[in-house]
Amino acid sequence: MHARTVDPALQDMINTLMTGQCGDPFAVLGRHRDHRQDIVRVFYPDAVEVHLMIQQASGQTVEKIMRRIDDRGLYSATLPRSAHYFLRIRWADAWQETHDPYSFGLLLGDIDLYLFSEGKHQQIDRMMGAIPMTVNGIEGVRFAVWAPNARRVSVVGDFNIWDGRRHCMRLRHGSGIWELFIPGVQAGERYKYEIVSHSGKVLPAKADPYAKAAELPPANASVIAPPDAFEWHDEEWMAARPSRQSNTAPLSIYEIHAPSWRHPQHGREIISWDELGDTLIPYLQDLGFTHLELLPIAEYPFSGSWGYQPLSLYAPTARHGSRAQFARFVDRCHQAGLGIILDWVPAHFPADQHGLAQFDGTHLYEHADPQEGYHQDWHTLIYNYGRNEVCGFLAGSALHWLEQFHIDGLRVDAVASMLYRDYSRKDGEWRPNIHGGRENLEAVNFLHHLSETLHDLHPGTLLIAEESTSWPGVTAPARTGGLGFDYKWNMGWMHDTLRYMQRDPLWRGYHPSDLTFGMIYAYSERFILPLSHDEVVHGKGSLLGKMPGDDWQKHANLRALYALMWAYPGRKLLFMGGEIAQPQEWNHDGELAWHRLSDPLGRGVHALIRSLNWLYRHLPALHTLDDHPEGFQWLIADDTQNSVFAWVRYTPNAPPVLIVGNMTPVPRWDYRIGVPWGGPWQELLNTDADIFGGSHLGNQGQVYAQDIPSHGLDHSVSLTLPPLSVLYLSPAS
Repeated sequence: MHARTVDPALQDMINTLMTGQCGDPFAVLGRHRDHRQDIVRVFYPDAVEVHLMIQQASGQTVEKIMRRIDDRGLYSATLPRSAHYFLRIRWADAWQETHDPYSFGLLLGDIDLYLFSEGKHQQIDRMMGAIPMTVNGIEGVRFAVWAPNARRVSVVGDFNIWDGRRHCMRLRHGSGIWELFIPGVQAGERYKYEIVSHSGKVLPAKADPYAKAAELPPANASVIAPPDAFEWHDEEWMAARPSRQSNTAPLSIYEIHAPSWRHPQHGREIISWDELGDTLIPYLQDLGFTHLELLPIAEYPFSGSWGYQPLSLYAPTARHGSRAQFARFVDRCHQAGLGIILDWVPAHFPADQHGLAQFDGTHLYEHADPQEGYHQDWHTLIYNYGRNEVCGFLAGSALHWLEQFHIDGLRVDAVASMLYRDYSRKDGEWRPNIHGGRENLEAVNFLHHLSETLHDLHPGTLLIAEESTSWPGVTAPARTGGLGFDYKWNMGWMHDTLRYMQRDPLWRGYHPSDLTFGMIYAYSERFILPLSHDEVVHGKGSLLGKMPGDDWQKHANLRALYALMWAYPGRKLLFMGGEIAQPQEWNHDGELAWHRLSDPLGRGVHALIRSLNWLYRHLPALHTLDDHPEGFQWLIADDTQNSVFAWVRYTPNAPPVLIVGNMTPVPRWDYRIGVPWGGPWQELLNTDADIFGGSHLGNQGQVYAQDIPSHGLDHSVSLTLPPLSVLYLSPAS
């Protein structure tokens, strides 16, 4: 067919379409009134011919060849006003039947758009992104993306040869959301958004911020995910979760970076979720951890960031498998009695050009002012928490993990960097808030909203803050002015304790406050004691490598560190490798030193962690009153000559536990310590036992409390304290 002359005004709109500048494709394409009938215009460059298949009321289908009204690929034909239609397209090598994307009306409802703009949409993952669905009986995918300052937004992918002119989207004015339903597109297909800025510049194609799946890096296209239809088998876990995760329950967390925990045996570079399910779950069951914490698994482009620079906050990384495989892994963990905590990063994002940076040609997700929007430490961009839509995007991600994957808790990374406008900045490098202060009031409001939303919709789940400052009320309820977290990492305890343990025992007597100072603030928040990945990277060496002395003493010190940690008020977190006394600093490209399980000292530390977790879970005194001062009593905190420490853990209706630490390599004989009960006391744990790699010096399993007052108590025991050791004792039943 030859092109024919069209109305000049229409021709102008056609020209903007052909040149990729059309912000309102529905004004040109699709169905329009034409006197007593309708006219349909479609754009199919490279088509040999296009037929309009008219479905009449009688049920008959009339085939009509469409006229090419522009040689660049625009076709038109008329049809009766009441008739439905579809298209039949002849390409160079085949015929195709499809429906017209521009024949569909508005897709998103006004309530959805309003809640999105307010940042309060609680099912935003079902609204935004690429959603497979059926519209008017036709299967396809609905796309929706926020780009309020764009002149034109198009969906591009394999299904349209990545041609940004073919599937231009409709702008929903007021909300800044662009939408389009594309019939025939299916799950598994790759896509991005091609965006033309307000100035007319075609930006680098952008991945979908709300994508549920993405390509395996270094490829970076979004992938249309099938609807989540996983069949869960974790009803028992989910029903018991509120009690399992209450603040009186034991919480012992094993933190892992999944790609470097163990390499697969079948030639793949990275272990799959199914392989982790086969190996990691029984490993943690044997060790007795209650929870597994994964370093961030939201899709991230740079493996060297360990996941802490994510770009697809709704998509599990493709490195380990599909969404369904990840769901199956979580399901298997729950069936095995393991909770799952995810590291989650709402503080910043990388500046990769396919990501969120200047998403629509403006600083949309980030601040325009680098003194607010650029993170100097990590060379990343800081979210603009003053925008409702940005806060809604972040909160929606948190809800998505909890709802779609039954995640039991989120550990929020870098909270301190969110709270302070001057975080890691010198004078003159930051903007004060509206009151002239350093607090990021918008970030505080976001955290209030996040904690209230998550706890209202998913009671019993955990929200954990990595927060390293003295900000008050991190774990206080948002309604009382706190941030609303359930727990906060106790970074002060970690720094002080590691500083003490790194000292030569000869000098430890001069620094008892390193171990005692933490009790001054131990009940100001609800704490987790972290020995995390941050302590074994960037030249810090491994935990074992921090310990002083020869090889035997290093292992003895490490065992003592763990026993002190498990007995100290606060929940426990240990990064992978710590349980086998990993000798080298963590390497994210390697795997754990599994040969350590063949070494008596490494195997001994592994056995100690198993024993500590068993005692922690089964002795209520070690966990039920973690947040209450009546659950702890110092007995010895000032024996600077011997570097001996002792305290008692209490809880109602259960025996107390006495903890005694000898932090020198010199045995102490007949060391008397007061105890609250008379009679026999059982030695529950001795880190110097031979099964742990120790010298097997101790108290032969039991001592008797005498009616000799000591340390303010009416009874006392005389103990043998092995070198560099910690003992747990409890009244014999």
